[in-house]
Amino acid sequence: MPAPRNHGPLPALLLALTVATGLVDAVSYLVLGHVFVANMTGNVVFAGFALSGVDGVSWSATLLALAAFGAGAYLGGRHVGGSSTHRGRLLALSTAAQSAVVIGAAVLAALADPGRRAVQLTLVALLAVAMGMQNAVVRRLAVPDLTTTVLTLTTAGLFADRTGARVRALRVASILAMAAGALGGGLLLRHADVAAPLWTAAGLLAVCSATAGRLSRARHAGAWH
Repeated sequence: MPAPRNHGPLPALLLALTVATGLVDAVSYLVLGHVFVANMTGNVVFAGFALSGVDGVSWSATLLALAAFGAGAYLGGRHVGGSSTHRGRLLALSTAAQSAVVIGAAVLAALADPGRRAVQLTLVALLAVAMGMQNAVVRRLAVPDLTTTVLTLTTAGLFADRTGARVRALRVASILAMAAGALGGGLLLRHADVAAPLWTAAGLLAVCSATAGRLSRARHAGAWH
């Protein structure tokens, strides 16, 4: 039986990405028309609702989110597929690019009227591209129970699997990280503006990028290549 893979500081960094997901999805769901930019399972369900004729579900936003997420995943996959770099450097590069896209969305949200439909759809597209990129890279990093955007299997495993305390703690931390991001996003939307959660998410991604880059150059970085 192969030895467990050494993931180094990746779990902590991916928990930070999970918080960023909660922040971004808070904006997309609460402000941009009840659509997710990270959780594509929810959007597929919303598409089914729209087919049934239920009011309050936006076909345009839902389909745009799915398409933009796919485009981001394609771009992220192309970058990952042609890269054999250290996993820390891979995460540093991908989160830097993702942060740049989220910064663009934050600038748009700060300067334009987020109540305008065209602005909302543009924000949905930008944020879904960013989250698609994140998902593609996280798949390559392959840290168990840390998908950063979906908690269904993590929650099921928490209750269904007989695992050690460390694995359970990691699963609980993943769930709490998403909840913390959503809570923070909701509070920022209530007490600040639409751009605030996006600036926070972009800053968190930038910190993750800088940290991953620095740690990948550390003395023992080869252990979690």
